[in-house]
Amino acid sequence: MLLRLSVTPLVLCAAALPSVANAQSYPSKPIRMIVTFPAGGGVDFMGRIIAQKLSERIGQQVVIDNRGGSNGIIGLQALMAAPADGYTIASSSAGPLAVNPHVYAKLPYDTLRDFTIIARGVDFPLLLLTHPSLPVKNVKDLIALAKSRPGELTCASSGAGNADHLASELFKSMAKITMIHVPYKGSGPSSIALLSGEVQLMFSSIPPTLSHIRAGKMRALGVGNLTRIPSQPEFPTIAESGLPGFEAYSWGGIIGPAKMPAEAVRKLNQEINEALNTKDTADRLLAGGTVPMPATPEEFTSLIRSELKKWGDVARGANIRAD
Repeated sequence: MLLRLSVTPLVLCAAALPSVANAQSYPSKPIRMIVTFPAGGGVDFMGRIIAQKLSERIGQQVVIDNRGGSNGIIGLQALMAAPADGYTIASSSAGPLAVNPHVYAKLPYDTLRDFTIIARGVDFPLLLLTHPSLPVKNVKDLIALAKSRPGELTCASSGAGNADHLASELFKSMAKITMIHVPYKGSGPSSIALLSGEVQLMFSSIPPTLSHIRAGKMRALGVGNLTRIPSQPEFPTIAESGLPGFEAYSWGGIIGPAKMPAEAVRKLNQEINEALNTKDTADRLLAGGTVPMPATPEEFTSLIRSELKKWGDVARGANIRAD
């Protein structure tokens, strides 16, 4: 009896060791990062840089899996179907997470219920861009042209109801103009449409368009932030160049399936934030037209809550429905 009493605690302790070791060894295999938009867009740009630095820091490969389509819904459905073990995460943005809930009548997810909020990544300043053939040099010119040709100008977006679409709706409302909205399946395809002259203007995050702007293949009329971007001060704000008070920008971050292990969330948030704070990563993100925004999961959740309200008001005001 005494022998049993003395051995049982040892056995129990030994049995507990594997679970402790597993928790401490996370991650012990590669991680899949679903990108909820096609390659070439801002969310892809952010995701690939974070994935590369995360791979270096945790000693496990972070593999990119682009699942674009339906304004991020396809990628988020794939995330929901994945095991909540910390080995599938996603790079997503304001459109799928804060705008979709207000523009889709039957959305297959609830942002705050069906996902684990892991880490904020970057802010995406939005540029107002035109094809060089459009005879405008600034925001005032564009507004005047649109008023002289009501309902004729075509404006692309990365998807109906996405942040760039809502930015254009806000612009139209404040400028009191009308344009034709042309949605595409991601910012990569919408950029191609503007480059080819298939459409005449669009709002876009900077990463997929910066090289084209510098090559003269697109014209940047202004940025949606209220102040100029430190890394690209050559872009005036839309507010200062023809539409006072205009403000529109997007953001991106990393999420996972609902009910991820707390240790995995803590580890990923810590490593992502430390990566965003390193000079080489920050420089790459800033050079690409994004602004690193490290934050705790709680801070990122608070942002998402406030953005759900903000974009909900805009979507209802413009009567935007994606389905």
